[in-house]
Amino acid sequence: MSDQQPSAGSYVLLGAASAGYFLFTFSWFSLAAYLVPVVEAFGLSGTQAGVLTGAVQLSYIPLSLVSGLAIDRLGSRQSLGAGLFVIGVAHLLRGSSTTFVTILLPTLLLGVGGTAITFGLPKLVSELFPADRSGTMSSVYIVGATLGSATVFAVGRSLVGPSLGGWRPFFRYTGAAVVVFAVLWTVLSSLLWGRLDTFSGGDDDQSFSLYSMRSDLVSVFTHYGLLLLVLVGTMRLFVTHGLSNWLPTILEARGVSPALAGTITSVFVLVRILGIVAVPALSDRYGTRRLPIIACGVTGAVGMTGLIVARGVPGVLLSLALVGVFVIGGLAPLVRAIPIEMDGIGPQLTAVATGLIFTVGEGGGFAGPFLIGLLRDLTGSFTPALVVLVGASLLAALAGWQMDEPAGVDRSTAAADSG
Repeated sequence: MSDQQPSAGSYVLLGAASAGYFLFTFSWFSLAAYLVPVVEAFGLSGTQAGVLTGAVQLSYIPLSLVSGLAIDRLGSRQSLGAGLFVIGVAHLLRGSSTTFVTILLPTLLLGVGGTAITFGLPKLVSELFPADRSGTMSSVYIVGATLGSATVFAVGRSLVGPSLGGWRPFFRYTGAAVVVFAVLWTVLSSLLWGRLDTFSGGDDDQSFSLYSMRSDLVSVFTHYGLLLLVLVGTMRLFVTHGLSNWLPTILEARGVSPALAGTITSVFVLVRILGIVAVPALSDRYGTRRLPIIACGVTGAVGMTGLIVARGVPGVLLSLALVGVFVIGGLAPLVRAIPIEMDGIGPQLTAVATGLIFTVGEGGGFAGPFLIGLLRDLTGSFTPALVVLVGASLLAALAGWQMDEPAGVDRSTAAADSG
């Protein structure tokens, strides 16, 4: 463990950046919260609505590696400010859209800004905190992201939107608020950054030269441990998007009322916070990354199996809690934190490594809901799809089993602390 300790300003900036992640997911899922009136306003087909709701994820697939390379060179502070500004402008433009194309394009732009947040925050943690605290610190901003999506579903459409006059002014006002926050972040981070004792967050020799960027890409694409982590991240997103998008329909197919299905789905989102907070903290405390990944994968598979066999609501809730806490919640901060600690990756390549995880992972995020729908059409049942999700969770556990402990995990110190 490093003798250097983060300053109070580091925690202030992490809190402010986590608020930025809150605003990103709040803006992102505003469209999902208002999907019905948006579809009615533009007369969208089901296919168009599907493209629109998946536009942010589609932005990540081609841009994640490029964004990661840029953030490793620019640093987190400037990247987060620019990303928030783009998100705010894009969300504001969505409020003025009049056709499918004019709402699709700014939604894609919102995804572009979102990559700066998704990969800028792991970079920020690597710059402001020692590697052996990366798990706990990563959980802070993941909580912010989770609360952002939960908040817009809970109060955006039901309370805030009506008071502003509908979805268009809601998008415009909240987009403007994100732009204002981007300016505040830029001012705050500029005032505090020079006073902070930063950790090894980058390399002065990194440049935008073709050789430098090619070298970074070779480093991440040939790193066996990182490729295993890519598999973990892909399976997590496969389960997350697959189950989250279809859960209300799965529940209603079992006879659960639409209102209760919606409530259970909301609880399923919020319960993830337990895993986001607890799993990385325990991982930091006991100085291991492999065992939490294995435990999360196996426990999630048990929960998914329970969802297959459960018939009553209590059994369904317990099964979903296991999946939400461990596979979705617990793994989310770990896949972002571990690259900071890996030999051959470290703080210098944190953003591009995370970019690789999401480049491949968002393919899994798209494949999850698609495969569930396909298997439902082919078999007339959700059970085969849930069996596939069980396999995905076990595959994440197997990848964790094959991983070595990252060099940045100080097991001796953790063991002493726990004794």
